[in-house]
Amino acid sequence: MLTKTLHIPTADGQADAFAAFPDGGERHPGVLMYADAFGIRPVLREMARELAGHGYYVLVPNFFYRHGPAPVIDLPEHIGEEARPQIIAQLMPLIEAHTAERVLSDADAYLTFLTTRPEVGAGPIAVTGYCIGGLLAMRTAAAHPGQVAAVAAFHGPVGADGPDSFAKLTAQVHLGHAEGDLTPEALGELNKALDAAGVDYTSEIYPGTVHGFTMSDTDAFNPAALQRHWDCLVPLLDRTLANS
Repeated sequence: MLTKTLHIPTADGQADAFAAFPDGGERHPGVLMYADAFGIRPVLREMARELAGHGYYVLVPNFFYRHGPAPVIDLPEHIGEEARPQIIAQLMPLIEAHTAERVLSDADAYLTFLTTRPEVGAGPIAVTGYCIGGLLAMRTAAAHPGQVAAVAAFHGPVGADGPDSFAKLTAQVHLGHAEGDLTPEALGELNKALDAAGVDYTSEIYPGTVHGFTMSDTDAFNPAALQRHWDCLVPLLDRTLANS
């Protein structure tokens, strides 16, 4: 895999970003990957490299770039439960400042940048995200229905914008929820809203998981659930981006 640190021009400045893609000079389908609130760090780089190994150009932007380059705050090598509350307290003002208007403005810039990379093929792209990044992925897909063919979100607050937010989705969708985030009853309501919007989706609670289960540098990490995430994500991308 080749990796690069890049800077994406946006309406509000330059967003630093990490990209991973196969070596060899060919063009590959593009995937926009939104990190969790902890941002770009070794585990996200490794996940981007792993996904790129399946034949994709993966772009991971620092969506908190207005507050500085990644890492925006100091992070321990392992984010344990004792450190988590203090870290979240530092991140909450950044999360609150990242309004829906900013999300959509940035998404326009990220997709323009991604689709004009020489290593990215013509055709639709996919968006995936973790934690708050899952919500950003859903917002991006809804705002770009003709361009985003697939969207996946893991342990993300995907219903935060209400059931009407699904109306513009044309992408195929996979949602992997944490058992600690969503009751079966809440899952039923979410899936009912997706059905009403006519979305082509899978949406499931990953058994035995808590919020953040994909992230190996946290106490929430669940190796079996991370593998389940790859087993759902990669076929979704292969199916929807095969001709890109």
